[in-house]
Parts: sequence; C-alpha cells; structure tokens
Amino acid sequence: MKDMSKATLLKLAGAAVALTIVISLVMVNIDWMGPVASKEKADIVTMLNVTIVISSLVFSIVMVAMTYAIWKFRAKPGDESDGEPIHGNTRLEIGWTAIPTLIVLFAGVYSTIVLNDIEAKADDGNVMEVDVTAQQFAWRFDYPEQGVTSTELHVPSGTQLELHLNALDVLHSFWVPEWGIKRDLVPGADLPGGDHIDSTVRVTPDEEGVYSVVCTELCGWGHATMRAVAVVETQEEFDAWAQDQTEIPGDDVVSTGAGGGKGAGTLDERTLDE
Repeated sequence: MKDMSKATLLKLAGAAVALTIVISLVMVNIDWMGPVASKEKADIVTMLNVTIVISSLVFSIVMVAMTYAIWKFRAKPGDESDGEPIHGNTRLEIGWTAIPTLIVLFAGVYSTIVLNDIEAKADDGNVMEVDVTAQQFAWRFDYPEQGVTSTELHVPSGTQLELHLNALDVLHSFWVPEWGIKRDLVPGADLPGGDHIDSTVRVTPDEEGVYSVVCTELCGWGHATMRAVAVVETQEEFDAWAQDQTEIPGDDVVSTGAGGGKGAGTLDERTLDE
C-alpha cells in the first residue's frame, strides 16, 4: 500500500462505497422475513437491514481490493519468475484485525439492545397474559384475566401479549411468522423446580388479521399438522369473542393429551371411575 498513490486509494474507496450502495439497495428491498405484523418484528427487520449494509460494505471492500490486486499485480505474459519477497504491511494487518473486531462488537452490542427492547414489558401497562399449552399435536390458550380457554389465539391489536409457555409431552416451539417471535415450549416449565426455564415471551401484534401459530420443533408424526389460528382484532371484537368461550377447566380436570374443540384436550377425573 505504500506504493499506492492517494488518488488511487480514493478511487478504490469510492468504488467500494458505490458497490456497497448498489448491493444494499437491492438486498434491503428484498422481503426476506415476510410481512411485519408486530412491533417486535419491525425492530428485528431493522436490525437485519443494518447487518445487510455492514456485510455489503465488507464484501465490497474485499472484492474491490481483490480485483485491483489481480489487475495491478498480474504476471506479464511469459514471466515465470518468483514473486518479490516482501515482509508485509504492519498497518494493514492491524487494520484488518481491528476493523472486523469493531464490527463484531458493534453487532453484539446492537443485537443485545434490540433483544432487551423486544423482551421488555410494555411501559403503558397494556399487557394481556395468556397461558399457552402445547401437546401432540394441538394448542390450547388459557386467558386468566378473562377466565376462558380456547384452541384459537385471539388478541386485541396493539396489546402486548405475555405468553407463558408449557408443553405436556415433548418439546414444541411457538412461532407466528408475521410476529417474528419464536420460543420453545419445554415440558415441566410450570412444575416446581421449573423456574430456571425461560418460558415467558412477549410480543405486541399491531396489524389486524388472521395468522397461524406454527410448531417449529419436530414433535412427532403429526408435527406438520400442529397449527392453530391466531386472530388480531379490535378490543370490542375480542371482548365479544371472549364472552362466547369455554371457562378454564378447574383443578379436577386433567389433560388427555388429545386436542380438538374449545378447551379440548381435557378430561374430568370424575368420569374415570365410570
């Protein structure tokens, strides 16, 4: 680099910046993560776009430098001599060690900030708790505040959901693609000693519509069919829906491990002796 003129260095830098802009404009405008229907996913998409721009810059610098080196220092036709022995460039070596380190540190700090933001409880207190239970191969959603249960997940638009996740049999995973949040459901999370299991996840759906709750953890032969409806609606529509749902079963009801129907997957112990 010591033999490279300042003008050449500026031209290479300009080429790298121009290539970065072109690549970023193309890549950022691709809908990599699909529709955005929650506050949290919007933050995640923004972080992805920042990562794309940084990656485009690094890629552009490497490609421009490599192309220049191949063109500038190519062997002349018929030249079969050995290359000139050189020591290297200490400043360059320090630079290509320090810059990636700074990039990784920036990405780590930025992603930590985003993670803390999307996992934080809503400041305005507009939070609704839902107990989510997964079993082969069905979902059940209990609403403690409303005292009702359903096999459909309903939420008022703009309300933060605080989901308490638990599985009755094997590992499952809760995911609504448009919400951008995915978390495993671990058996025993609601039992004594299960406090160390991170079974709570928060998400704030803000686009009305009908979505799908998908299990993304291979959980058996019926894994591909383990889906449930998720509905984001107005507060009035949610209140009307909740009034028409089944009450949460009492302590004398146990799970059968089979799903179907409103609040299904339960069995009254009193029928076991009949």
